[in-house]
Amino acid sequence: MATPFDGGSREAGAPLALEEAEAEAPAAQTSEPPRVTLDDVLAEPAAPSAAPLPERQAQPLGVSVRTARVASVVGRRATILLRGAAGPVEAEIAPEVDPGVIADAHARGDAVLIELCEGEPPLVVAALTTQRPKALHLKAATITIEGEQELLLRSGRGAVRIREDGDIEVVGSRISAASRGLFRIVGRLLRLN
Repeated sequence: MATPFDGGSREAGAPLALEEAEAEAPAAQTSEPPRVTLDDVLAEPAAPSAAPLPERQAQPLGVSVRTARVASVVGRRATILLRGAAGPVEAEIAPEVDPGVIADAHARGDAVLIELCEGEPPLVVAALTTQRPKALHLKAATITIEGEQELLLRSGRGAVRIREDGDIEVVGSRISAASRGLFRIVGRLLRLN
């Protein structure tokens, strides 16, 4: 059988030298990497055997924090209603907490935060606001409300607007001003109507 590569014909029983080499050692010439299947990639490695954990000793109860409702406030003591307790519980108000804040929480029906520690009476450490107030009462020695660009106080159809450039606008259906002493209006230009 003649092939274009051997340049002529060869006898039927005489194989080519190249064919003999391939037949004798096919694996020696083609060294393919081992095939990796998807199962090999996704297989989880065997977990190393871990030593058992030592037994944990029971720990004494430390400090815990819970919520409660205030039944009454007298001085720096409060009577609280704590879930799971048989009845009202006497608690102290923490030194850094103003008793008025706890009294306000009682009046609004808000919860308070209680710190519980074994061997100590419960300690009221904070008041929690749990709902939006229907009325907001601010009381302090000094109250500052500051807006960098504008301050607007509005209720219904009346409003006071103060802008950063000093422009002040008062709008209302009827505006009244009264003074028990001197009522002074000063301006470079006054316009009435």
